[in-house]
Amino acid sequence: MALPVAFFALFFAWPVAAITARGLKADGTWHLGRFAEVLGRSDIRHVLWFTTWQALASTALTLLIALPAAWVFARLEFPAKQVLRAVVTVPFVLPTVVVGTAFLALVGHGGLLDELWGVRLDTTVWAILLAHVFFNYAVVVRTVGGLWGQLDPRQEEAARMLGASPLRAWRQVTLPALAPAVAAAALMVFLFTFTSFGVVQILGGPTFSTLEVEIYRQTSEVFDLTTAAVLTLVQFAAVGAILAVHAWTVRRRETALRLVDASVTARRPRGAGQWALLGGVLATVALLLVLPLGVLVRRSLDAPGLGYYRALTDADGGTFLVAPLHAVWTSLEYAVAATGIALVVGALAAAALARRDAGRLMRGFDALLMLPLGVSAVTVGFGFLIALDEPPLDLRQSWFLVPLAQALVGAPFVVRTMLPVLRAVDTRLREAAAVLGASPWRVWREVDLPLVRRALLIAAGFAFAVSLGEFGATVFIARPDNPTLPVAVARLLSRPGELNYGQAMALSTILMVVCAAALLLLERLRTDRTGEF
Repeated sequence: MALPVAFFALFFAWPVAAITARGLKADGTWHLGRFAEVLGRSDIRHVLWFTTWQALASTALTLLIALPAAWVFARLEFPAKQVLRAVVTVPFVLPTVVVGTAFLALVGHGGLLDELWGVRLDTTVWAILLAHVFFNYAVVVRTVGGLWGQLDPRQEEAARMLGASPLRAWRQVTLPALAPAVAAAALMVFLFTFTSFGVVQILGGPTFSTLEVEIYRQTSEVFDLTTAAVLTLVQFAAVGAILAVHAWTVRRRETALRLVDASVTARRPRGAGQWALLGGVLATVALLLVLPLGVLVRRSLDAPGLGYYRALTDADGGTFLVAPLHAVWTSLEYAVAATGIALVVGALAAAALARRDAGRLMRGFDALLMLPLGVSAVTVGFGFLIALDEPPLDLRQSWFLVPLAQALVGAPFVVRTMLPVLRAVDTRLREAAAVLGASPWRVWREVDLPLVRRALLIAAGFAFAVSLGEFGATVFIARPDNPTLPVAVARLLSRPGELNYGQAMALSTILMVVCAAALLLLERLRTDRTGEF
């Protein structure tokens, strides 16, 4: 645990503490009374209320729409299932600024719905809720569907033979086993929507603001670090509570990982009801997930002769010091470096947490590893600039600062992917190898590694895809001569002009294709016991 603890202490806890202290400390004195002052403001209370209720509404809507798809992917076998699973996951790894822009092009002024039927949903809460479902659909499908596929269907069939109705058999047999996974998925969706930034900023306009958006506004526009620090601590406390509950639900569902091989539970649809459900899920995926992505591609092709793509090779537009296409290679280089860091840190943490004799302190660190996904990325980004400015860690001018920030987001995915598999390894195999004279290193190399190799590759793929799409912290530390793809998209969108907008759509399409290719590769590597969130 030494390396993971040191990594998160230096590159997460220290920067967050530095920026928070600067906001709450003046003239060497802590002004804790500012908590009551800030939280007593009516505008801040409105932000807290909107942040909470929209997260609850987004979570409920996501579960309602995605749970049928979880059953379809778990129990039905149909053509192009792997491709569709990758398509479902692509929105989750896209930058939130791209998601917001895609829905703006779909439901905003001059968007597809406005052109066809005169319908506009921008600056309404419905646009935010639908974008959140688009972004978090895969969380429910993979988390719940992964466990659902491993539940032995013979248990429910036995209940039916004993006289239970289909509803009663599902309610008393399947639902209790599935409840921990549903709770875990709901908590993760709530976490991601509670901390939503890019989607709300683009689609909400000046009317709606979450905690994350308000922290950004107070920090970069109003320059009120005190209010930003108070809101950061409030969000930190809320996220900590959510993750503590999530860690408990994850431990409850781990015993179900050993039930059955999911490959034997999936069958071709039988009966009109199953075919109708499959058709409904496919239609939902097409309208809710594929259509917004299709709008991105369409907008990027509006210029004749692939004009927007060819403009990406031109550095004379004034938006960047280099050609926008340079951001593709920069992002790939940063993502490879971030993946390497995340694999080392996350794999070591997962190996330590997987020990049967891990104490309560170690189990608490499991929840802490997820904090970078929920704490304000704005805070982390500014914290990097403030905390890492003196020797021996003066990294503000180093290119390595960006991969470090991206690895903070990738490492939790490595832990979540590898930990269930490591815990499922029979300890007697290790003990037998040790009795036969194998050293601890040889036991790991010849017993653990062959069993977790696929999980390691899948973790690397997720870390790579997530690093490509990281935006919140990177936007503050990426250098003008080396922008990443999400930063380049955001800068192009912030400038007026049809050419800038078209280039943003072209870069977003490139990012989407790269992420889709990575996820398709993962689908060929995954097994039914690995690869779930």
